[in-house]
Amino acid sequence: MPPMPADTVVHRLLEQARTRGDSPAHVVKRDGTWEAISWRDFADEVVRAAKALIAMGLEAGDTVAILGFNRPEWVIFDLAAMAVGAAPVGIYTTSSAEEIHHVAAHAAARVFLVENAKLYERVAKIRKDLPELAHTIFMRGDDPRPRRVLGWDEFLASGDDTGDDEFERRLDALEPDGLATLIYTSGTTGPPKGVMLSHDNLAWTAGCVADILATDGEDCSLSYLPLSHIAEQMLTIHGPITAGMTIYFAESLEAVADNLKEVQPTVIFGVPRIWEKFHAGISARLAGATGLKKAIVAFSRHAATDVNKAKLCGRRPGLWTRFRYRIANRLLLSKIKPALGLGRARLCVSGAAPVAVEVLEFFASLDLPIYEVYGQSEDTGPTSINLPGETRLGSVGKALPGVEVKIADDDEILVKGRNVFMGYYRDDAATQETLTDGWLHSGDLGRIDDDGYLHITGRKKEIIITAGGKNVAPKNLELALKSDPLVNEAVVIGDRRKYLTALITLDEDAAATVANGAGGPLADNPLIRDHIQRAVDALNGTVAQVETIKKFTVLSRNFTIDDGELTPSLKVKRKVVAKHFADEIEAMYE
Repeated sequence: MPPMPADTVVHRLLEQARTRGDSPAHVVKRDGTWEAISWRDFADEVVRAAKALIAMGLEAGDTVAILGFNRPEWVIFDLAAMAVGAAPVGIYTTSSAEEIHHVAAHAAARVFLVENAKLYERVAKIRKDLPELAHTIFMRGDDPRPRRVLGWDEFLASGDDTGDDEFERRLDALEPDGLATLIYTSGTTGPPKGVMLSHDNLAWTAGCVADILATDGEDCSLSYLPLSHIAEQMLTIHGPITAGMTIYFAESLEAVADNLKEVQPTVIFGVPRIWEKFHAGISARLAGATGLKKAIVAFSRHAATDVNKAKLCGRRPGLWTRFRYRIANRLLLSKIKPALGLGRARLCVSGAAPVAVEVLEFFASLDLPIYEVYGQSEDTGPTSINLPGETRLGSVGKALPGVEVKIADDDEILVKGRNVFMGYYRDDAATQETLTDGWLHSGDLGRIDDDGYLHITGRKKEIIITAGGKNVAPKNLELALKSDPLVNEAVVIGDRRKYLTALITLDEDAAATVANGAGGPLADNPLIRDHIQRAVDALNGTVAQVETIKKFTVLSRNFTIDDGELTPSLKVKRKVVAKHFADEIEAMYE
């Protein structure tokens, strides 16, 4: 019997090109018009890029780096590298020259794909300190290229003399357990580590996600979150190739809101901060409704809430509930969803960090249920997910089919399955610390309820141990504070201290409304401080004495990626925040 053909994402792409041909795989906006790229043309360009990498001398086991916003070239280069047995490494566009050097040098990247001249300036600063780097390429564009940098078309043409036989030999040599890609963690607790994911990790997880989300060629999504992150790779590259769905590429982060309205995707993924910003903006607009409009808003939200309460847990809504929903849809819901760019959305997903239940309930009241997914780079993105008909708000859903999840004696979440990574690149010590007998030690704390839903209760390394020896998980306290519309971020402090305090940053638009036109810094406004105090008091009334927030400080600015206080996926770096605002923290303990 002949051996079964390999099942990698690259093989799936070639199959989609054969069966879907001229159907759109990618859609990009050029000169104000959305232009489709067929599956056939997509696959042909991946093959050309793979041959070009072979011509450059790239060997199986080598690595390449990618620095740029979401573009077809990003995806093509990523797949081409995997096709020839190399491993691509995505680098966040927000990275400094030093951070770029850390990743590219640690991975020993041989070829570097850069979006444009502006980003290349950072690479140029550290180019001499990357001895393994042999070639640099620009994505499509009109940027003037420095000497020794190839344009995209020039790069593709360089492989035209490479024969099909060599490409096919490389493709046939791919092993399911072989290294496919490196995902460098965003580094909330230290320097980024290279997560090694195999071809089987990617293909199995993509197949699982496509199956449980029931995505197919009728679906489309907007790609805008960093492709350096495994979640966006799964939703822009591996999942869509597996399911045959179409990907639209956002023009820029600033254009996402407009692009959503133009595309009206059927599947949309956002980190909690995206949904929180939506929530704040919509809440403010709805709060301004008066008279009949106010009554319509209240009626419609109640009707949508009742329908989705039933649907989320798999029950059919009653006749009266469905009747009220149809009226609500006609009066409000069918208008508000397209205005957000979510008129066709059948799946709204949140991941990468916890999202407040209040935010989930709010969107359910607009007939936009959000399904929370939990996971990490080390298990190829998803561990568990809430699904239509199987959702419990406040949980992160049930484990993926074929994935085992258990809770250790110290409440740490452990994961085993074909989605669990190979280990950390060139870091055996970290690998041994994280992988034991095939079980991934997630670093997260949680519990599994009687119905199998996983609940996140904190982060193991973020546990606060007070001066009195009490253990406190800050995450849930912070989520509760962030549910207030004025609060942008909340960081609870208290390790080895007598009591808990909190640093608060403001949603400036909401805060300006509460300040009611008063001059001076928003952080010092007494109306805002009184509002935050009420939010803190309300939280304190629901938690144990040891978990109460005794004092808080409203900071004069928000945390930023540029200042190193947020990761590119908008997670707070606690150590950096504690260092930058040490004076404010100490003042709360005087």
